[in-house]
Amino acid sequence: MESIVPALQYGPSCSSVVELRNLGEKPAAIDVEGHRASGALVPLVGRPGMTVHLAPGERGVYKLEILEETAGAWAKVRERVQGAAPVVAVGGTTECVVSNQLRTVRREVAFATRNPWYSSDTPQPQGSLLSLVNTSEHTAKVSVCYSSGGLFSVPGGSRPTAGLQPICSTAFEVQIPPFGSREFPTERDGSSHLSLKTVGNAIVLEMLRPVETNIRVYAVDSSIKFGGEVPETPPKSSK
Repeated sequence: MESIVPALQYGPSCSSVVELRNLGEKPAAIDVEGHRASGALVPLVGRPGMTVHLAPGERGVYKLEILEETAGAWAKVRERVQGAAPVVAVGGTTECVVSNQLRTVRREVAFATRNPWYSSDTPQPQGSLLSLVNTSEHTAKVSVCYSSGGLFSVPGGSRPTAGLQPICSTAFEVQIPPFGSREFPTERDGSSHLSLKTVGNAIVLEMLRPVETNIRVYAVDSSIKFGGEVPETPPKSSK
């Protein structure tokens, strides 16, 4: 059972932890695999390895050993399920000191999907970000299009474009290394539309909204729904 705790912030004013709690009646063994935004592995503070053990009902809090400033660290929590279902509750917390005030935001667990995408004409709060984590050992590909509202269509032809498509005022493609993460602003140069498409086997895509204007503390917006790959319909068998 694998869970992802994304968007962990570290730096002079921010710190993050991964929280685990064994809800079962037997001891649990859990691997906490920490990563920098580059994808590099990170050890846990004060622990020789990645594996932790929790007694029934025990709660553990673990911090990644990151000294530099980053908002893209993340952790993969892998529970070694012994029964019929997982028993470890997973979560995270980021705390930042801003103007002598402590701001705390939750980092809810996320699960990777195949080829998630996002498209919206609805303006997000200024400073919002799309956070992407490639949890796979293979490189992922991201295509981003910022548009100022113009649309086009391609009539005729053997493969006509379905519907109107946005005219990209800024467009680019990015490769995300194995276990790497990247953040994309939801607005660029006054754009009113953002579409993001991915190609990858195991990607986490989340919307991060600023807790307060001009403060680099972000909370996950759980109301945003992302598209995923449409499963293929198996062919009907003939009798």
